[in-house]
Amino acid sequence: MNPITGMCLCERVSYEISGELGPIFNCHCSKCRRWHGAAFRTRASIDISQFNIVTGRDNLTEYASSDNVSKYFCKNCGSPLHSTYKDRPNIIGIPLGALEGVGDSVPLANIFTDSKATWYEITDELPRYPSWPGSESKVRETNS
Repeated sequence: MNPITGMCLCERVSYEISGELGPIFNCHCSKCRRWHGAAFRTRASIDISQFNIVTGRDNLTEYASSDNVSKYFCKNCGSPLHSTYKDRPNIIGIPLGALEGVGDSVPLANIFTDSKATWYEITDELPRYPSWPGSESKVRETNS
């Protein structure tokens, strides 16, 4: 299996993901919408052992978006790259928008639909959850 690759807009930061992504979700929470400037963030989790920054480590910067979550992005172009969790130090959250080589994986559900953008209508047939899909743990699962 070829690695999944990703990079920021200015291409200063690039990374590889080995193995498969965990379950994919479209997250409509207000923080994901603001972080990505979009109606939702399509995301998956991976084990930290699957993640390798290839170039540009010195271009990463971090923002603590809550007591538990840190967001990492390119300090040159601002592209969102990944998230880490204090309560799950072995897990990394990955936005799929910057990835190549994901294959035919598809989202399992739309989550946090109670806080979706008022101007956006969800038109797919995926299950919808007003918050977590049963638990936060389901969103943080990996396939490692």
